[in-house]
Amino acid sequence: MSLPEAYTLSTTHRLAYSKDMSKITLIRHGQAQTGATDETAYDSLSDLGHTQAKWLGTHFRDVDERFDRVYAGTLIRHQQTASGMAIHGPGELITDPRLNEVAYFDLSNKMHEQFGLAHATCRDEFLTHLPLVFTAWQDGKIEGAEESFHDFQTRVDEVLHEIAAGDGRALVITSGGLIGMVMRVAMGLELGSFARLCLAIMNTSVHRLDQIGAGLTLTQFNAVPHLEARTRQDAQTYI
Repeated sequence: MSLPEAYTLSTTHRLAYSKDMSKITLIRHGQAQTGATDETAYDSLSDLGHTQAKWLGTHFRDVDERFDRVYAGTLIRHQQTASGMAIHGPGELITDPRLNEVAYFDLSNKMHEQFGLAHATCRDEFLTHLPLVFTAWQDGKIEGAEESFHDFQTRVDEVLHEIAAGDGRALVITSGGLIGMVMRVAMGLELGSFARLCLAIMNTSVHRLDQIGAGLTLTQFNAVPHLEARTRQDAQTYI
């Protein structure tokens, strides 16, 4: 399988919004079950993941960080992270399945079955594995995928448009792949850059999009202020 030429985003996927758009803060969930081999087994926080979420929530309260709306995907790890952070807006937590992660284990298993691509077992192996999987997925070569690459990109674009159109500051608790796709559509990243970006996103990292001109622009990426103390640096995790 060969890598295709760089994929170019169309002008319909540029996250252009009205002048009244809100600021959005994106959070990747806490560390999940890293030894899992399927979606179900992976979808809960590890002990460290619960601690990361608690520390981030404490940090936001310590610096008086407030949000008018709080969103999360429907996955268990999203809900557990939101609960551990204990950060809520004036209303209830808004749950939206469009904020869920791509089913990466499903794609990986199908790549193994159809192309003989070995499963990645550590971050170094993911550096090669993820771009190959995403390339085949984008090109429609993975038979029986639960969701197409185009559909994933479209739902991310749509839900971010809706959140941005709301009033006040929004907090969104989601997954690394979705955050990477937000960066892709906001910054026009080609596929290889998008894949590498996803691998750089740490658990409970903070990402911000602010209005600059006519659209949302990335103003903070992969911040972990709650994990910067020397005694917590071992809690900085990627998988």
